[in-house]
Amino acid sequence: MLVGGQSRRMGRDKATLTVPDSLGGRTLVEHLVDVVGQRCAPVLVMAARGQTLPELPARLLRDEVAGLGPLPAVGRGLQTAAAGGAEYAFVCAVDMPLLTAELIDTLAGAAARVDSDVVLPWDGRDHYLAAVYRTRLAPRIADLVAAGERRMGALVNTVDAQRIVVPKAPTLANVNSPADLQALLPPPR
Repeated sequence: MLVGGQSRRMGRDKATLTVPDSLGGRTLVEHLVDVVGQRCAPVLVMAARGQTLPELPARLLRDEVAGLGPLPAVGRGLQTAAAGGAEYAFVCAVDMPLLTAELIDTLAGAAARVDSDVVLPWDGRDHYLAAVYRTRLAPRIADLVAAGERRMGALVNTVDAQRIVVPKAPTLANVNSPADLQALLPPPR
């Protein structure tokens, strides 16, 4: 239900990154909204203040304060999803070009079977930004942010989290440069 759209680690906006002849000519955010939209509705996109994004079949939310990292953005998204009646939300980063609807199914299925606050994939490390979160965590996130916390691990390590072991695969890979994106995607035919 939530796609983070504010990653700028490489000095340019990852959300609008594209490589010629890849992703059907779409940007990363357009591609991820399409993938997430196969399993989640509505799709919420968190964007940085002033960030320009293409027209998306999603609801756009803006960071209230820039530069605070993913935790406050996830909290805002969960709060919005909760207000819309959702009990759970799938949260992912915008820089995961090989994310699949099948991974979302795996995590959502586990969330339906267990009584956890967070269900996240683990392949030797936690993937906080490819996970299912209970929307009722929004107030807990607000408390953590008010205390100065910005890391997703600060939340996950203080709630009931279920880790689903998945094989190391490109599905969870993120990109930090156009070269990373090009290396992950198959060459054009």
